[in-house]
Order: sequence, then structure tokens, then C-alpha cells
Amino acid sequence: MIEALKSEEIVAKVGGRFKLCALIQRRLAQLMDGARPLVDRRGRTDLEIVIQEILEEKITIDPDNPEPARPSTRRSNYAAD
Repeated sequence: MIEALKSEEIVAKVGGRFKLCALIQRRLAQLMDGARPLVDRRGRTDLEIVIQEILEEKITIDPDNPEPARPSTRRSNYAAD
């Protein structure tokens, strides 16, 4: 799973390596603070969860909002909501 970080696909989904790093850091902090994962855990680490959420486009970076956001209009589990 962590091999996905070497792929340009995940970098392109987010819009650059800096944005990818920021998104990962913010989402990891949320998971460590008790936020529920948006994908099945299946014994994966928090970092692997974040990578899978990005690959499945469950979270993105909104330039107008410093918190990661989901593209859908459904209520999310983020503290910012």
C-alpha cells in the first residue's frame, strides 16, 4: 500500500507532492483523534487507511478550507463539520 506513494497517480489526484503531504498529515491527525475511517480497516495502519481514502477519492484538499473534505454532500465524520 505504501508503494502507492511512489506513484504519480496519487500525486496527480491531489495536485502535487506538497498537497499530498499536507492531506496525509491532516487526515492522520484526524484518525489519531478518533475520526472513523472512510474505508474498511482490514488490519491496515492509519497511513494505509489515508492512502486508500485518497486513492478512492474519499478525501480531497479544498484550497478554501484547511481541513480535508469528502467530495460527496453526505455528512462526514470530520470535526470541522
